[in-house]
Amino acid sequence: MSEEKEKIFIDYLKKVSPGTPLRTVIDDILRSGLGALIIFHSPKLEEQKVYEGGFRVNCRFTSQKLFELCKMDGAIILSSDLKRILYANVLMTPDNTIHTNETGTRHKAAERTAKQAETFAIAVSERKKKTTLYFCQSKTFLKSSDELLRDLYSTLQILEKQREILNDLMNKLNVLEVSELTSTNDVCRVIQRSEMMLKIAETTKRNFIELGNEGNILNMRYRELLKGVEKQEEEIIRDYSKITLKRVKTLLSNITFNGLLDIETISRLVLEKDLDEEIAPRGYRFLSHLPISEKEVHQIVAKFENLNKILTADSQDLEQILKNRTSSIKEELNSFREQILAGKIV
Repeated sequence: MSEEKEKIFIDYLKKVSPGTPLRTVIDDILRSGLGALIIFHSPKLEEQKVYEGGFRVNCRFTSQKLFELCKMDGAIILSSDLKRILYANVLMTPDNTIHTNETGTRHKAAERTAKQAETFAIAVSERKKKTTLYFCQSKTFLKSSDELLRDLYSTLQILEKQREILNDLMNKLNVLEVSELTSTNDVCRVIQRSEMMLKIAETTKRNFIELGNEGNILNMRYRELLKGVEKQEEEIIRDYSKITLKRVKTLLSNITFNGLLDIETISRLVLEKDLDEEIAPRGYRFLSHLPISEKEVHQIVAKFENLNKILTADSQDLEQILKNRTSSIKEELNSFREQILAGKIV
């Protein structure tokens, strides 16, 4: 699914999150033992004549009106912004050569309509008591609030454990960097854990969207656990990889969870080194904690090439870049290094 269509799909998911008027109708339909087919309007519905029959309603959308109209056998067509109910009791007539694995008439019509008209379709099954969402080529089941909350609690527990491990690895890497003892293995383990967290987080986003306002408290914890992880990973990549940051991010995004478990894959693709090789940081991550501009960070790294040379540089070496702030930045460098060696979390 393209990025543009993904955004449209997310907007539709927000319309069926718990507490919204449309979700209220869906829940009422399920509780009443009814079925329903709800289609969102798109230009292609008209252009390709994907429906016929029924009657024009064209009234303001309300939960009560939609529920009453869903008691009829035909499909309901809503405006794309959910402000109006356009048609009721219509027969959907999508191209029957469009592939579908569905067996029920309602679900076949929903999937084919979504694909042909590139729109959002909702099929509520009276027999299975389930709601299926279709958008273009994608299909997903609408989960209950309880199911979503269980999934999120479980995911947050995993993220909490991963964050603990990542913090320990980062503290270890900090000490190794200022002690000039860093190996490729140490760096790859941090990248591995960071990328695992980011991939887990990506799979969780949709659950929060589907849960709507009911997930606000859990979402606060979720953001807290992920705070700084991506920025930290990017700084490490800039510190150690010869490949551009954009290229590395693309490579990592294409590695599966199973692929991430093989740390040699990260070593080979990202750092182009063996795991037991020594490696020195350029200093981007270390310098990012100091009160200097990004331009000055780049200038310092370009001049001194690695962190050790930056730490051992005298005031005269830094004077050209930092002007009259040389002494204070030198003090910051030394103070920051001492904090790391003292075991303080950075």
